[in-house]
Amino acid sequence: MIKAQFQLSGDIKHSKSLGAADEQQPEIYVEEISGSSFIASAPGLEPGTYTVEIDLVESVLDGEGQRIMDVLCGKTVLARDFDIFKEAGGFRQTCRVSGEVEHLGDAQRGPLAVQFEGRVQDAKFNAITVKDESGDVVAHVLARDMADAVDPTASIIPQVDEEPIYNDPSQPLEKRVDDLIRRMSLKEKIDQLVNAAGHIERLDVPGYDYWNECLHGVARNGFATVFPQATGLAAMWDTDLLFEVADTISTEARAKFNALGKVSVYHRNQGLTMWSPNINIFRDPRWGRGQETYGEDPYLTTRLGVEFIKGLQGDDEKCLKVAACAKHYAVHSGPEPGRRSFDVKPTERDLYETYLPQFEAAVCEAGVESVMGAYNSLFGEPCNTNPFLLTELLRDQWKFDGHVVADCGAIRSIYAHHRIVETAEEAVARAIKAGCDLDCGVTYGSLLTSRNEGRVSDEEIDLALHRLLRTRFRLGMFDPPETVSWSSISLDQNDSEANKALALKSAEESMVLLKNDNLLPLEKSKLRKVAVIGSNADSVEALLGNYHGDPSAPITFLAGLRDALGDAVELLIDDGCPLAMPKENPEFDSSMFTSAVDKASEADVVLYFGGISGELEGEEMPVLIEGFNGGDRTRIELPAVQTALLKELHATGKPVVFINCSGGAMAFPWEAEHLPAILQAWYPGQAAGTAVAHVLFGECNPSGKLPVTFYRSTEDLPHYYDYNMTKRTYRYFEGTPLYAFGHGLSYTQFEYGALKASMKDDIYKVSFDLTNSGSVDGAEVAQLYVRHKDPAVPQAVHSLAAFRRLELKAGETVRVELDCPVAALRYWDESRHGYMVNAGRFEVQVGAASNDIRQVLELTIEDECECAV
Repeated sequence: MIKAQFQLSGDIKHSKSLGAADEQQPEIYVEEISGSSFIASAPGLEPGTYTVEIDLVESVLDGEGQRIMDVLCGKTVLARDFDIFKEAGGFRQTCRVSGEVEHLGDAQRGPLAVQFEGRVQDAKFNAITVKDESGDVVAHVLARDMADAVDPTASIIPQVDEEPIYNDPSQPLEKRVDDLIRRMSLKEKIDQLVNAAGHIERLDVPGYDYWNECLHGVARNGFATVFPQATGLAAMWDTDLLFEVADTISTEARAKFNALGKVSVYHRNQGLTMWSPNINIFRDPRWGRGQETYGEDPYLTTRLGVEFIKGLQGDDEKCLKVAACAKHYAVHSGPEPGRRSFDVKPTERDLYETYLPQFEAAVCEAGVESVMGAYNSLFGEPCNTNPFLLTELLRDQWKFDGHVVADCGAIRSIYAHHRIVETAEEAVARAIKAGCDLDCGVTYGSLLTSRNEGRVSDEEIDLALHRLLRTRFRLGMFDPPETVSWSSISLDQNDSEANKALALKSAEESMVLLKNDNLLPLEKSKLRKVAVIGSNADSVEALLGNYHGDPSAPITFLAGLRDALGDAVELLIDDGCPLAMPKENPEFDSSMFTSAVDKASEADVVLYFGGISGELEGEEMPVLIEGFNGGDRTRIELPAVQTALLKELHATGKPVVFINCSGGAMAFPWEAEHLPAILQAWYPGQAAGTAVAHVLFGECNPSGKLPVTFYRSTEDLPHYYDYNMTKRTYRYFEGTPLYAFGHGLSYTQFEYGALKASMKDDIYKVSFDLTNSGSVDGAEVAQLYVRHKDPAVPQAVHSLAAFRRLELKAGETVRVELDCPVAALRYWDESRHGYMVNAGRFEVQVGAASNDIRQVLELTIEDECECAV
């Protein structure tokens, strides 16, 4: 029986917490009270012996010695020099301080009082319980119940006499947003600035979690169509199809949202704020999250990113279909271990020529609604407290009018990892002032204390909230459903047959034929036995990559072969070997290959499904496998155990087709030299098996092109931590690649005619004939590169400036015109701090890949000029 209510006094702060890792009794650990010196007292208890229990979790600081405190109750020392992290056994692990105390009664010594003293950083608690001698609880308090004790005025509801207009769609948007904000208490406002925004029942504002993902399909929210991972989508080089994919994804997201109806809380992965696409540059193939990007080239990434954003957000000027998010802003591409504290210092030219253009286009051309700040620092300032990024560039120069969200946990990292400030209160103030509106996390819960300390103003809090709520208004969340054009989308448009067909089409277009010594396509009628070898052959994980949804009927490579070949061909199946060996035992013995080699010896052809999978590379993940570290790769070579197996399969004398799965470039020089056919499959989504079978047996003529350079070895690469673009990507690499950017073979041949160019509105119109000179229909991606011949400063080897995917019948010739704007020749002048185009000669190069240029035309820029876009 509760006999006393706790009261707080002293230097106190209230904040939300990441909680405990095991999530047991989450209500205890989700919030905390802290301060340098404070007392929690329970008046009214009778004299007697009591047991005091204090529940604690360290979810702010992540190392021993960072927080040390004393806890006393009267003359009893409950804890001295207490280190929560150490005593609990790590970050987000729980522990308890407890002890018996003699209480002489309020009249003699005052109420039972627990005193907290911070010796290093603040003292804190999550919950306090007092039990009597019989074990009954006589006083109990959770930190979350004491928020008002910090500042009782924060919960005062403003008096607004005018009738509300925020639910009236006929009113101007900005006035509606402001009308809602002015009716909120300060505490309610702050509760809206975290991803899991609170429910305000009296204002009919549902709780809403902004966190949702749709990188290549709606993620983590039941069955959904799963398209190829982003690098696979990039390999299509097909802007129209990518727009259609994005439009389909947003339809499925709306269908799921609409099916929920009106609820009090929209939980994580149920909302319409989609944290996609990832438009970072895949500068180094070791980066585990590179699979989420559109490759290594700024122009290709820009064109694909713009189409994906437009497809997601829809074409209704009054209402967004979903809100897209361009991430991670800016200059972010690994390493995964250490990403929360890494400081990036690119050259000024690399910043403006490689790392920023796609974000500029996402804002200025695509009208992206949200931008996500990256974990890393840029030039010593964390991206989410960086006024240069968030205010000067994003809002002042590019005129961005959406909201900025920090990547998950990044606000906490400002003080916990970057350590540019010492406290959460300082961190949240810097982030809000710089222009970061939303915290994916709980650290913005410290805004109340920060505000009370004078670090951040009410106006700055209101501005961040305005930007956030404006997005929800733009999504129609405060409008009657009948006035929202997207409200009619129903669940029968999710995971539909049409969507499955689109997943197949995109998977087929993503396949890149790296090598073919006249082995493919295979003739089914000549096959009796096919050896299907490799750990990826029947793996669903190999299809999906990361940030994926749940396909209702995924088709593995093996399943696709079975469907294609039926009972007429016997499949001899064997894993052969693991994808890679464990770190504690990296050695292997060729005896593990015996079964696979025996089956290969019986077969007419060997299909080897290898490479890696999303279980080995991805986002900040523990991987205890040789060649991998924290989600990244330490080497780009195909794991040695697979090369050893492939050598034995090849030694059988049977033709071997290597189907490689990976999110980015891999080095396999032995395979490239000795195997007759290699197909790059990426992580091809739910229709993977059917798509690969169609390519192998000629029902689909491959047309994919590499969006990244395949290097020969890890030694070709600069140091992973070096963000200088020198010797990176096809634009600056000085060696000979294994397979070049833009490379991809077909079952037919294409011929390029001579180039002609004319100028109109600062755009060169470059035209030529393209002929399918082979005997089968096919698609070609015509690529246009520019190369400076008289550069004012050192320039890239050449740079992609235009491309188009075209489908041609056998023997057909089409006239192709590509636009090459003068802006494609711009460079960043570090002395003038602006884009310039220098006078002089340049080449327009057109061909089938960056190293397969078929036609060249020399042109001249007569006068140097500034170039803003």
